[in-house]
Amino acid sequence: MATKGRQRMAESSESHRHGQRCMDAGDLAPLVTEFARHLTGLGHASLTVSGYDAAARHLAQWLTLAKIAVADIDDGVTDRFARHRCRCPGIRREKGVSEKYVRRVRRFVEFLGECGIVQRKPKLASPTLDRRVVEFQDWLRQHRGVTELTIDRHGRMVMRLLPALGIRPRSWNAQLIRNVIIAETKRVSLAYVKTMTMALRGFLRFLSARGLCRAGLDQAVPIIPQWRLSSLPRYIGSSDVEVLIATCDQTTATGMRDRAILLLLARLGLRAGDILSLRLTDIDWQQATLSVRGKGRRETRLPLPQDAGDAVLAYLDQARPHVVDGRIFFMSNAPIRPLTRSSAVSDVVRCAIRKAGITTPSNGANLLRHSAATAMLRGGATLDTVGAVLRHRSPDMTAHYAKVDVTMLLQIAQPWPGDA
Repeated sequence: MATKGRQRMAESSESHRHGQRCMDAGDLAPLVTEFARHLTGLGHASLTVSGYDAAARHLAQWLTLAKIAVADIDDGVTDRFARHRCRCPGIRREKGVSEKYVRRVRRFVEFLGECGIVQRKPKLASPTLDRRVVEFQDWLRQHRGVTELTIDRHGRMVMRLLPALGIRPRSWNAQLIRNVIIAETKRVSLAYVKTMTMALRGFLRFLSARGLCRAGLDQAVPIIPQWRLSSLPRYIGSSDVEVLIATCDQTTATGMRDRAILLLLARLGLRAGDILSLRLTDIDWQQATLSVRGKGRRETRLPLPQDAGDAVLAYLDQARPHVVDGRIFFMSNAPIRPLTRSSAVSDVVRCAIRKAGITTPSNGANLLRHSAATAMLRGGATLDTVGAVLRHRSPDMTAHYAKVDVTMLLQIAQPWPGDA
């Protein structure tokens, strides 16, 4: 009985899939086919693509039955589709349209917008961003020349503060500004608050320039004392660095990508943002150099170590997705897209630390940057050399690493008065 039941279920499921494949997509048929091809190019499994294809065909047939033109598709139409009592051929009628199914339909509608078939609504930097924050981000982009990562971070930080500040900037005063920032110091780290104050000052200058708040209000933002150069650099020894690199499984695409990232961080002391912005054209294979654009969009050409270059080449040849995008590092899972957040690079380091089972003073991408600087100094490199590799603007930043070079410190340490 159980065998016959499973057989009937399989036959029913196959009949259902056949019905979905046979649904007439009408005028949208070529676009449904192109949509499926697009998803395949993003690395989705064939079963996933089949599900999206069925949802797109279902929407196309429902539009025909409901006598809705393709040009009239909007959020209201997709909401109506989600609520309709399905009588479409080839679709099971005993259940309503699932949320997962509706998400697939919305993704198809987004694709139609990308193709110019339906009108797309202006896309904000984030669906929850205040209009003034979006304008602030545009202002940063046009007049301050900061990176997209900084623009995104400033927007998120200002959004965090807006509920406490209120919706009327003209009513803000110095006391309110100070109280809001002081309250944040009790919730998050001083380093985070310091970055938050930078974002808020920029936002207040933007509002002031537009006449939306009192002039000079940015001067009321408290200065957060954080003497980062007073601390010791957080690093691990060279042997532990090699242990982290060895955790990468070079038989998998993810392992090859992670190994290339770890080696670039460990050998050249790159920042997470440097990894995200690397493009194929940044590597000169004949000269064995790597072009990096860091803070302030300054371009620096660095020597590419042999093992790091080999790891990047292996990733490009064997594991990197076949896409037209010129960026080097991509997500491993579908949909295939470039790494865009610094946290993704830090996650690679955290994963390696967890696999290695070692204890580290921190677990982000900067751990390997600090470790690279410390290793170079202990290996005999001068502070000027280390500063050039790390692209420090100030010699003081490089001198910070001298605190952990015991040999160098012993050379300049003065004898205690009275000692022989």
